Amino acid sequence: MPEASYDEASRARYRRRAARAGGSGPGGFDHGISIIQVLFLVFFAAVALRLVWLQVFQARELSDAAEARRTNVVTLYARRGTIYDRNGNVLAMSVECKTIYANPQDIEDPARIAQILASVLGGAAADYMDDLTADTTFIYIQQKVDGEVAEQIRKRLDDEDLVGVYFLDDTKRVYPYGQVAGQILGVVGTDGDGLTGLEYYYDDILRGENGQMIVEQGIGGVPIAGGASQIVEAKNGTDIVISIDINLQEKAEAALAEAVETYESESGSVMVTNPQTGEILCAASTPYANLDDLSRTSAESLNLKLVTDSYEPGSVFKALTIAIAIDNGLVTPSTVLTVPPSVLVGDDYVYEHIERDYDVQLTVRDILAQSYNTGTALIAQDIIGDQLFAEGVDAFGIGRLTGIDYPGESSGIVTPYKDYDGSTCGFMSFGQSVAFPMVQLVRAFGALANDGMLTTPHFLIARGGEQVDWGEGQAAISPEAAHQTIECMRAVMTEGTGVNGQVAGYDIAGKTGTGEQSGTDSEGYTDFHYTASLCGFANADNPEVLVYVGLNGVRYLASASTAYLFSTIMEEAVGDLGVQPVT
Repeated sequence: MPEASYDEASRARYRRRAARAGGSGPGGFDHGISIIQVLFLVFFAAVALRLVWLQVFQARELSDAAEARRTNVVTLYARRGTIYDRNGNVLAMSVECKTIYANPQDIEDPARIAQILASVLGGAAADYMDDLTADTTFIYIQQKVDGEVAEQIRKRLDDEDLVGVYFLDDTKRVYPYGQVAGQILGVVGTDGDGLTGLEYYYDDILRGENGQMIVEQGIGGVPIAGGASQIVEAKNGTDIVISIDINLQEKAEAALAEAVETYESESGSVMVTNPQTGEILCAASTPYANLDDLSRTSAESLNLKLVTDSYEPGSVFKALTIAIAIDNGLVTPSTVLTVPPSVLVGDDYVYEHIERDYDVQLTVRDILAQSYNTGTALIAQDIIGDQLFAEGVDAFGIGRLTGIDYPGESSGIVTPYKDYDGSTCGFMSFGQSVAFPMVQLVRAFGALANDGMLTTPHFLIARGGEQVDWGEGQAAISPEAAHQTIECMRAVMTEGTGVNGQVAGYDIAGKTGTGEQSGTDSEGYTDFHYTASLCGFANADNPEVLVYVGLNGVRYLASASTAYLFSTIMEEAVGDLGVQPVT
């Protein structure tokens, strides 16, 4: 039998291998090739499933994330309204500045940028690192930065080709007169909202309405030309004019601060008004606020204590008691009364500051001029009576909000008629057992100066170029009763406890007050710890200026302390406001 050829032998061997399971011929498959195919199939299946998951289930989330990186919302700040004084002087205004922000996603060298920021803005470089490396596309670095300061930073960043820090146009509040009238004006926060004073009270008028811009941005946070954008324009705030005279305000604050130091007072207050209109020409309380550094400023220094804090008025209240008696037709300035050395008020006896052991014959005018406690208590208890007295106190607005346009007004602590006991009327008649903010006293004395008509003490006189109407007010007493009370108050200033408050050439009517203050460690009143005050107006026949001054926690009587302060401020007021002397 002939030997098979090589090709035939090879084919035979191939057929034998193919016949075995797992062979590479037609009767089996290659194991290595099958594994690769399976792996490819699994991989492509996973990719397909992932694509389906992203496109179907996470499409909205991914779209939002992409949009957030691609777009940015920028606040367009409204210009806050300017505040002017009565003479057109700018008291508060908004000026252009810059707000510095960063897009940490664009920043390549945060450490170097932090060094530059620290060298210009202050602080340590480490203080800026958290912001510069934050997982966000927008974060504030510092707001309300002066334009010149921002430009320094911009130039240094540009010089070193550092990107990721950007600048927005912004405005900030400035006060050309510094701290003067700070309690009245108040302050504005970094968000542009008023925090205290008139900035807070009239915030809705002043602040306007911020807008916004949604911009499509490219690399570096730079808006894309022709990119999608939405703009809601800002609406600027409204300008207002307030009643104060900033020159008088500055002089009054200086005089008050000096008096507080001279008489070693715990605090002091001053308010000057036009009693015919209720316009407040100046107002201040010590201690004054440091509006440049609120972290070192106490809450009490941000407020006008005349409006927010209550005090026992003391003898200055006697003018209202006399006015109530005159208005009810019970006495006249020339009515003569027999005044004993002491008067029983409830379970206690009322004496004079300088005690005596005999009766005296005094006119009503004398009782007010020399500030007799016994005579005033006698008039209140024995002549007026509880009910008429309570009605008269209420008619003067004591214990009720005045409606002043200033935040935090308090109504005080005034006993209502239904709660009167045997001592209420007597003690209240000379300013004890009653406490209220002194703006109520200013308003009540304003009624005496204004033919018996109460007005609303206020700051705002115009908004957006239109005058504000505060109304006519209401009657506290009759015009005739007001004129007769003024006659008694003239005597206070010419021959009584207020003589040191006179201003040469002017006809002033007023009343002093020395109210005792209660101690902190014991009940009752503390010796030589007074609220000394004087409230009066000029000229008495046609009052155009009313001045109230008060020193709290002082050791001196009003006649020897606040009378001098009153004279100083009244002299400045009549001069600045052009009130003519009578002689």
